[in-house]
Amino acid sequence: MLRTLLCSALALSLSIFFFPFLANAGGPGAATGPIDGTSIDSVAAQYYSAILDLNPTLGTSLGLKGYNAKFTNEGTKEYRGRVTTLCTTTLAQLHAIDTSRLSHDQWLTYQVMRFTLNERLEGLRFPGYMLPMHQMRNLPSMYAQWGSGTNAQPFKTVQDYKDWIMRLSNLPAWADTAMGNMRLGMKEKVVLPKALVVKLIPQMESFATPLEKSLFYQPITGMPASFTTEEKAALTALYIKTINDAVLPTYAKLATFFKDEYLPAARTTTGWRDLPNGEAWYRYQVRSNTTTNLSPDSIFKIGQAEVTRLEKEIMVVKNRMGFSGSLKEFFVYLTTDKKFKPYTDAAQVLAAFEQIHQRVDASVGKLFSLTPKTPFVIRQTEAFRAKTSAAEYVRGSLDGTRPGIFYVPILDAKTFTTSSGMESLFIHEAIPGHHYQLSLMAENTTLPAIRRTGGQTAFTEGWALYCESLGKELNMYQDDVQYIGALGDEMHRAIRLVVDVGMHHKGMSREQAIDYMMAHEQLDLDGITKEIERYMAMPGQALAYKIGALKIRELRTRLEKKQGAKFDIKAFHTAILAPGSLPLSVLETNLMQTMR
Repeated sequence: MLRTLLCSALALSLSIFFFPFLANAGGPGAATGPIDGTSIDSVAAQYYSAILDLNPTLGTSLGLKGYNAKFTNEGTKEYRGRVTTLCTTTLAQLHAIDTSRLSHDQWLTYQVMRFTLNERLEGLRFPGYMLPMHQMRNLPSMYAQWGSGTNAQPFKTVQDYKDWIMRLSNLPAWADTAMGNMRLGMKEKVVLPKALVVKLIPQMESFATPLEKSLFYQPITGMPASFTTEEKAALTALYIKTINDAVLPTYAKLATFFKDEYLPAARTTTGWRDLPNGEAWYRYQVRSNTTTNLSPDSIFKIGQAEVTRLEKEIMVVKNRMGFSGSLKEFFVYLTTDKKFKPYTDAAQVLAAFEQIHQRVDASVGKLFSLTPKTPFVIRQTEAFRAKTSAAEYVRGSLDGTRPGIFYVPILDAKTFTTSSGMESLFIHEAIPGHHYQLSLMAENTTLPAIRRTGGQTAFTEGWALYCESLGKELNMYQDDVQYIGALGDEMHRAIRLVVDVGMHHKGMSREQAIDYMMAHEQLDLDGITKEIERYMAMPGQALAYKIGALKIRELRTRLEKKQGAKFDIKAFHTAILAPGSLPLSVLETNLMQTMR
């Protein structure tokens, strides 16, 4: 069953933006600008420029020129020092600003920066650098995607090819730093669970292939026809040397390290609570990812209540469909019955999603007046990463030359089920979910750059999950099969609240978490295992979806009750999307002021 996971390479580059909100410092005042000669606009611009220098892959992801050859080793002590200095200095600049004289939009920028800087500094208290890799997100895998020539790294000019080799040449040094940090983690007992390490080993081994099978050689096999014979020969020789001398040995070394050194030292426990200072670290992850001060225990209770509510609704639909068996038998029926597997090839699956696209486009105008200009396409996930990828949205470039892409992994079209929630998946990942939110944010040139390209997971994923609840308003979910798929997707996010907190805070084991998920949704054992191991590797991240969606729905309900017949759904959605991604507390304050 397809599940949504925004886990692209861009997510790695944007990680510096994803921090929770601390209590704000008062509301916006009238209007002219800050005093003391300090401009919030210039502070934001300087900070953004520094962020790009620290994270040049972000510049590449956004399609900005001048960053494609650059590399920074985020595992070094020097890098952490640069981040600390940047955050401390910028925070001092913010403190010199008189917030009472900021315009409303400047106040929003102030709040976004303030929460980002405070949380970045808090996060540096924890030894995250000792855990530089896990099976869901790691730089070697990201480089394999980029080096294949099918992702953000461009391969259109001779200089593009040289830029990539320049960046790629830093991989061995990065790997040495990462292994050094992990060895330190082994001494300090800051290590991954064994269940995750065994997934990393085959990843690294899969990239240590002979030259002719290497993903890094693919750009050479597809060089533009405009290149001269001499240019092609020179680039081919350069790529062969770099791949053979630096790239393949690095992946082989990483695989050997994980197998021979790290796996024996990995832990047999499940949650973050079992790491040194793990309880405090997990509470930080919860605040960081939800941008709230909700406690793990309160989130756990919210999850339990949502699971109960959704299970009752699923039972209603099950009975309406005439299925008399148990809920567990119903899940088996949805995933195995041939009527839910009508496709014979990938083209048919993609065509079905395109039909959903057309149907959504026909209705979206009822709910939205603000729509993006960025092009949008649906593509099949590349074969080399389809086994380990979920459906995802990859944002377009800032200049609009690269479209937003909805990627669908299709390993075997004959096993692709319509009961998997195809309509809700499209609404979440594409329109009006991630494509609308991320594209509109990028296109809004009135926003400072940091607010056009940054983001908080609780807002981004909360928005996309909220959009799933708009299905019936968009004339979707008209048949029970698609509606049960949508309910299943929502149940999936509710279960996350229980198992994430359960594993990292309450002592739930990996196996108990798998059992809980198996009892409450239709995903098969393999899919559930991958999900649980994702939450093990990324504590708190999966909480953001449901918490964000619940907050947006709560705000809509409050405004509907307050405004009655005057409530304008289009205006509500514009008020949510126009300011860009905000911490949930700032979102609430802003919304209540702009929709009085």
